[in-house]
Amino acid sequence: MNATATATMPHVMNTYGRLPLALAYGKGAWLWDTQGRKYLDGLGGIAVNTLGHGHPKLVPALQEQVARMIHCSNYYEVPLQEQLAAKLCELSGLSAAFFCNSGLEANEGAIKIARKFGHDKGIDRPEIIVYEKAFHGRSIATLSATGNVKVQKGFEPLVEGFVRVPLNDFAAVEQVARTNPNVVAVFLEVIQGEGGINPTRADYLRQLRTLCDKQGWLMMLDEVQCGLGRTGKWFAHQWAGIVPDVMPLAKGLGSGVPVGAIVVGPKAKDVLGPGNHGTTFGGNPLAMRAGVETLRIMEEDGLLANAAAVGEVLHGALKAGLAGERGVVEFRGQGLMVGIELDRPCGALLQRAADAGLMISVTADRVVRLLPPLILNADEARQIAAILCPLIKAFLAEPAQP
Repeated sequence: MNATATATMPHVMNTYGRLPLALAYGKGAWLWDTQGRKYLDGLGGIAVNTLGHGHPKLVPALQEQVARMIHCSNYYEVPLQEQLAAKLCELSGLSAAFFCNSGLEANEGAIKIARKFGHDKGIDRPEIIVYEKAFHGRSIATLSATGNVKVQKGFEPLVEGFVRVPLNDFAAVEQVARTNPNVVAVFLEVIQGEGGINPTRADYLRQLRTLCDKQGWLMMLDEVQCGLGRTGKWFAHQWAGIVPDVMPLAKGLGSGVPVGAIVVGPKAKDVLGPGNHGTTFGGNPLAMRAGVETLRIMEEDGLLANAAAVGEVLHGALKAGLAGERGVVEFRGQGLMVGIELDRPCGALLQRAADAGLMISVTADRVVRLLPPLILNADEARQIAAILCPLIKAFLAEPAQP
């Protein structure tokens, strides 16, 4: 696969194992490649294309904004930043937002907030609790926080200041609290995305919230992949009835226009001041308009309720289609964030699904991941299952590769 990508795109750095196809355009939950072949989009640009492709309300708004202003410096006020920040604060119950360009940048900013928070309390070497199988990005700091040796290999030495624990093991966090006075924050995904669609339990989140309050720690919840309506609530942690102190966002916030955000509560709101953090492109008018319009359209079109309802249809169809398959280990996820763990590596399904007209992802080697646009309808959900289930069954019927 890498050889194909190198041969067909010789001037692009060979950093992706690409499938040998190029997408030309999309409409709704459907995509067409440069050869005219049609695909049902079960991946949504990896949870990015919230409104699908060519949304009739989003396109004219972005066209208008491109004609008006794409970028201006953060030396000046950007009214659309205040508009989007106010909406995110209204939806989350938090207090303020900083805008950047990606989930990596949002997570990097969260790490900086935690460290500055610690230094302000007189802790010279602040540390952050992070998790096994976590994924927070590929910068040197965020890959150090990530719990994936494959991502880290070749980029050592890693950044210090992280204490790693297993997910959903509250005793492990309590042990750190008893023995490590340098801890200043807990940093985790509410549903681990790249790690295999691994949910954090609601009771565990509530326990963490209580412990963070007791210890004076920041509770930092990475909602880059699982947030913004994907689970049927605006943010996945809202199912647990808690509010974090720091919440990085990105992916679906701009429906394809690059935008990230760090949304913070009172404990973190004033940690960073002028000169402590910044960005050239972050918060530009085009990205802010994309965020404002995405949230507006999600509300107008009832996409949270749609994600919950269509997600139930999708989960149900997949479970029915794969009932009794011994190679299926577990179904995980919520709403339109679905993981099917198999008993063996299944990267071969990427090409097979594309050949059958379906875009999917495989993550953590053995987990088929679905992150379709939130506009997906029930019939399209059933079509995803109708294409995918026979492919998985046929794959599992083959002899397992050594």
